[in-house]
Amino acid sequence: MRGRSDGSQKKRLLTSLGVVAIILLCMYLYFGSRSDGESALEYGSRSLKKFGSSYLGGDEDTDLGNKLDESSIKLGLDDGEDGVVPKSFPVCDDRHSELIPCLDRNLIYQTRLKLDLSLMEHYERHCPNPERRFNCLIPPPPGYKVPIKWPVSRDKVWQANIPHTHLAHEKSDQNWMVVQGDKIVFPGGGTHFHYGADKYIKSLANMLNFSADEINNEGRLRTVLDIGCGVASFGGYLLQHDVLTMSVAPNDVHQNQIQFALERGIPAYLGVLGTQRLPYPSRSFELAHCSRCRIDWLQRGGILLLELDRLLRPGGYFAYSSPEAYAQDEEDLRIWREMSTLVERMCWKIAAKQNQTVIWVKPLNNNCYMDREPGTQPPLCKSDEDPDATWGVKMETCITPYSDHDHRTGGSGLAPWPARLTAPPPRLADFGYSNDMFEKDTEIWQHRVENYWNLLSPKISTDTIRNVMDMKANMGSFGAALKNKDVWVMNIISEEGPNTLKLVCDRGLIGSIHNWCEAYSTYPRTYDLLHAWTVFSDIEKKGCSGEDLLIEMDRIVRPTGFIIIRDKQHVIDFVKKYLTALHWEAVTTADTSTEVDQDGDDIVFIVQKKLWLTTESLRTTE
Repeated sequence: MRGRSDGSQKKRLLTSLGVVAIILLCMYLYFGSRSDGESALEYGSRSLKKFGSSYLGGDEDTDLGNKLDESSIKLGLDDGEDGVVPKSFPVCDDRHSELIPCLDRNLIYQTRLKLDLSLMEHYERHCPNPERRFNCLIPPPPGYKVPIKWPVSRDKVWQANIPHTHLAHEKSDQNWMVVQGDKIVFPGGGTHFHYGADKYIKSLANMLNFSADEINNEGRLRTVLDIGCGVASFGGYLLQHDVLTMSVAPNDVHQNQIQFALERGIPAYLGVLGTQRLPYPSRSFELAHCSRCRIDWLQRGGILLLELDRLLRPGGYFAYSSPEAYAQDEEDLRIWREMSTLVERMCWKIAAKQNQTVIWVKPLNNNCYMDREPGTQPPLCKSDEDPDATWGVKMETCITPYSDHDHRTGGSGLAPWPARLTAPPPRLADFGYSNDMFEKDTEIWQHRVENYWNLLSPKISTDTIRNVMDMKANMGSFGAALKNKDVWVMNIISEEGPNTLKLVCDRGLIGSIHNWCEAYSTYPRTYDLLHAWTVFSDIEKKGCSGEDLLIEMDRIVRPTGFIIIRDKQHVIDFVKKYLTALHWEAVTTADTSTEVDQDGDDIVFIVQKKLWLTTESLRTTE
């Protein structure tokens, strides 16, 4: 018995010693590594903590937010303030290869936001607090390939790049998309136009009696807003008519429809008609379009129709293809009657009605509004309300009257396309800008873009670049200079103003308002070229993180895509420190001091994003 007892005691002793040894080893590794390389360990643990909190249901960061080094809230390149620069960023989990930080349903769930689902608030922007933001790189999906080039991409994309085929099955009878081997093919159909968007577009032009059934109406119809756009075939087929469409849809049950649109090379934006204004100024579009977009236009006193009214130019059209326009059952007839009454009070008139489509037209001036009976609903918006303010601005149940200029001229006064691209827009006067300033700006950016393309020429061919984003567009002259390239440009204007996006739209271009201290409303890997003119200098003044912006730019740009940074020398030096961590490659650096039009000390720095794959992606590819 005694021998057994001694053996048992020895086992217990050995077990205890083993546990103590493991604890001591862990303490040594933890404290030893902190003393030898505290910053590097803190950076890595911070990355993992953010990752765990945001996606794995971990607890909120406690005091972590108070420990962020100064480089995370400013560029950190002042003397004596060299921030910690990582040799590599962590890679986000493969499951999150389609992360949109400000449209993240996991974030909404974890933060328990109280949102009204009936008002579509859950599809609006809700950005993470700084402690919940990622500092990891979004990986491409397994088997990712360099996208098919435009114009072939309009009709087919690699299935591996957007591995979602549910729309092909759900909309199989409507010709949205079809899976063919390793590609997804887009026959050009839609919910309302099964037999092709091209025939449907021609029928709209015919309904409006446009010359030769040409939808651009001799250049007078240039910009279109397509609400509930599906995979954007309507906008894609309008491009051949010199008509530029902002295709808008939320990240709803038809997930990835905007991702498909951008992969195809078609302009598109993730947005929803919910409670806030869309990020476009008043009088931005000649045509709004809704083809079975499943929107209740009568809700809240017609507030969603009034938002379209704000966005349409004088004499602008709303083309509505839906059962309410033709069905004879009791419910559809009721909706049609109520909608007809509403738009009549809004001073819209039916321009054409045929088969399953009705097209309304807005008045050219304020006369109809002035002639309405007192107390008619909806009322006119108050004179002190800015119709162009959009960032974080709630929609109003009121009619936006025209400016005195538009009322007097009986229209927008815009030249037909393509003359309007370079003609000084009437709304220049809103900013105190002269025609000479506008023309000089156009000329300057023409020279700069020519220089950019010369610098890029060893790396690109005519079809390398399709989707372009100008992160600080000012008057849109960068985009205007690209007219003869087979590209389209998303022109971004800062939410702080001046709100020159209306000048961009008046030139026949498209864009949106944004704050670069936050993530943009797009999927990862959606743009071939980003142009950042003093964007880093701007966010530095706001106290926002340059590192966060670099990670966001990496999220947006496609593998093998390019980024042109035009900024001060200290910004270029800052970006260069992160090239290895971001898997970016320097293409060239150019001093702009010799430029004839140079009025500062900007440096041009061009980088290319490398195509990299995770271990899981490599295994799938093999």
